[in-house]
Amino acid sequence: METSEMTLNNNRTRPGRGPRAVRGFTLIELMITVAIVAILAGIAVASYDWAVTKSRRSAATGCLMEQAQFMERYYTTNMAYVDVAGGGAAPALPGCDAEVATYYNVNLVAADAQSYTLQAIPQGSQASDDTKCATLTLNSQGIKGESGSASSADDCW
Repeated sequence: METSEMTLNNNRTRPGRGPRAVRGFTLIELMITVAIVAILAGIAVASYDWAVTKSRRSAATGCLMEQAQFMERYYTTNMAYVDVAGGGAAPALPGCDAEVATYYNVNLVAADAQSYTLQAIPQGSQASDDTKCATLTLNSQGIKGESGSASSADDCW
């Protein structure tokens, strides 16, 4: 065999590996890579959904706090949470941001001259995603509550 022919054969294939070694990835290697990427993507999406749910809940608690501050300012001016002399109508609360209003129904549940209770009820996708905290409440004494499966209201606030 001539030297140039041996050099040509050695350049095309690697010794002991055969001609298939230079073709690329096998189907099994590709499927393992796809499976790993799918698992990582599934974990990332679940973490993202949890973070979005938590941030919407935080916006709702902020809205409840804002409305509680409004009620306290009203009390400071009128010496009552409700205008008892004018027929007992509760003051009109300021609205929440559009994003909060999309995912929570925030309203004044009960009010009299000496107390009030505000609540934020999840709606839409937030209602199905946020079973831990569910409905959030805040009253005139500053007591924060939740109606979900959380061990305490501090987990939600």
